[in-house]
Amino acid sequence: MKLLLLLALVALAQGLVYRIPLRRVKSLRQTLREQGLLETYLKQHPYNLAAKYFPTRISAEPLQNYLDNEYFGTISIGTPAQEFTVVFDTGSSNLWVPSVYCSSLACSNHNRFNPADSSTFISTNESLYIAYGTGSMSGVLGYDTVTVADIKVLNQIFGLAETEPGAFFYYTPFDGILGLAFPSIASSGATPVFDNMMMQGLVAKDLFSVYLSKDGQSGSFVLFGAIDPFYTTNGITWIPLSAETYWQITVDRYVSIGGEGIACAFGCQAIVDTGTSLLAVPERVLSVILGILGASSSGEISCKAASRLPSVVFHINGKAFPVPPSAYVMESNGYCTLGFQGMGVPTESGELWILGDVFIREYYVIFNRAKNMVGLSRLP
Repeated sequence: MKLLLLLALVALAQGLVYRIPLRRVKSLRQTLREQGLLETYLKQHPYNLAAKYFPTRISAEPLQNYLDNEYFGTISIGTPAQEFTVVFDTGSSNLWVPSVYCSSLACSNHNRFNPADSSTFISTNESLYIAYGTGSMSGVLGYDTVTVADIKVLNQIFGLAETEPGAFFYYTPFDGILGLAFPSIASSGATPVFDNMMMQGLVAKDLFSVYLSKDGQSGSFVLFGAIDPFYTTNGITWIPLSAETYWQITVDRYVSIGGEGIACAFGCQAIVDTGTSLLAVPERVLSVILGILGASSSGEISCKAASRLPSVVFHINGKAFPVPPSAYVMESNGYCTLGFQGMGVPTESGELWILGDVFIREYYVIFNRAKNMVGLSRLP
């Protein structure tokens, strides 16, 4: 074991391995709740999380879980570099940022890319349209050097937003989105950033891994090209993908609470999505979970009772992956809610679960493009 750890550490030190730190900030949901605006906002901006995974347009890629995104990193685009804060989203495939062409209110308080200031920018006549639950983003496509950590990706195609849905993006702490899913779901056929990293030989291995810290701690990161052995001391369970679109896997037995199966009796699909903060479940399953855990219909629960709740366990590829109450109960200013969100899934699609940050914080997750597998290692 010590030899394997030493070899892995040597590999990390040999180059073509890049760690980009992620910072965790207060979510939009928390901000609106503290300002007494959450209830009004939700009424004005109804949203179905499942829209992201069952788009009605080929070019549509709805942004999910729009109130709870919390982990962000910094990238730069152009020469000289122009910096942007982005969500590293394994549930989408496009890179886009606001541009100086954007006159929407949402662009007014975010960094905007100016192609005139970049000597390496190449324009196109191609347009980009991405639909969201709260509106839409439209813009143009261009090519430029994109720098992620110390990786310089040449001629990366990306979207320059010209319009954005005002109320949503105005309040978000990020400028844009960097998608890390597969090319098959990229809007306008754009090549994703990680695909270009692989094609240009910029990473040691065709994989990346994610660690999300808990309880406001620092240290979260996306590691491109390697697996950090410090986070895999409990071993890695490799799970084959069931579709090369999102990072989609099969829950092969059931989801259980207190040893009793509550869903997925005949198996179901799950998407590992860093761009979703909560655990998203089918609407009919949500009511069952809330009832078993003793929460209100809105997910509120007594903070005193939270520590006595059972784990929610996913049975995947023959192994159990528990999510304890310390992970799915969220406390803010003495106010506790469960980290589950319902979504309407088309009946013909069967059960679909989105394993967002509530799940990911319990595991070091490896997204392996070489073998099209997801690796999970339980964190201490």
